Amino acid sequence: MTHHAHARTLREHPLAAPGAGPYGVTGADDGSLWATLVHHGQIARLAPDGAATLYPLDSATCGPSLITPGPDGALWFTRTQDDRIGRITAEGEAGSFALPVPGARPFGIAAGPDGALWFTEMNTDRIGRITPDGEITGFPLPTRGGFPSFVTAGPDGALYFTLNQADAVGRITVGGHVTVHALPTRGAAPVGITAGADGALWFVEIGAGQVGRLTPDGDVREFPLPRRDSRPHAITADPAGGCWFTEWGANRIGHVTAEGEIDLVDLPTPRSEPHGIAVTADGAVWAALENGSLARLAP
Repeated sequence: MTHHAHARTLREHPLAAPGAGPYGVTGADDGSLWATLVHHGQIARLAPDGAATLYPLDSATCGPSLITPGPDGALWFTRTQDDRIGRITAEGEAGSFALPVPGARPFGIAAGPDGALWFTEMNTDRIGRITPDGEITGFPLPTRGGFPSFVTAGPDGALYFTLNQADAVGRITVGGHVTVHALPTRGAAPVGITAGADGALWFVEIGAGQVGRLTPDGDVREFPLPRRDSRPHAITADPAGGCWFTEWGANRIGHVTAEGEIDLVDLPTPRSEPHGIAVTADGAVWAALENGSLARLAP
């Protein structure tokens, strides 16, 4: 373990009842943190002073999953269980937009360079786009049962997404042109993806226990984790270099450098099931724990 882990203190902040399932997490411009409570149909806000507010959505079973700041100052999230894209203002006013295809199961979501939000549809091999006023378009993928999962804005003006069941990473331009990059490892099952500070895309392979790096010109490198059964789930860029990721199966948060050097930090509570991860402007790393808390790794 290097200085990354040693220089930091780890604390858990209770957010909701055990079983609420904090899942996706993201920081907002005002220093607050927003998380989805996937099992309770709520969105949580953690203020900079540590005060938590829970906002119930219009359906307790809508399955809010991933969440991202939008170009309009609101937070946007996927509602996987009822095929809607949700939006919540900084004041906690929530609304949603129905997807045209039933059973789409939207999951990943990210703001694109075109002023719209882009999302994945796990069950329909489609990437969707929604404007802040709710206009939705969809782009079919060449895969069948590819299970598009997370999506992120790339360094080249396109969006990149993981194809969990196709062992591939896809790229889509804002015009809808799709390229698919196959991964070297069979059964990799990539999930989380982020644009690193080094101009590459970084992703985690939940099936193979590896972190991967893809350059926009298609070069792929894979870095095995110490525990191949650690089930890495989500990954986010560290502005200071490298990326942070969660190990759902090993109860840890990890850091990978641009060269692939890996450091790991154990979570204090056993079986806390870390999912989403975010780095806030102050350099703190936050992980959403399904046990009802957010873990904060202070710089």
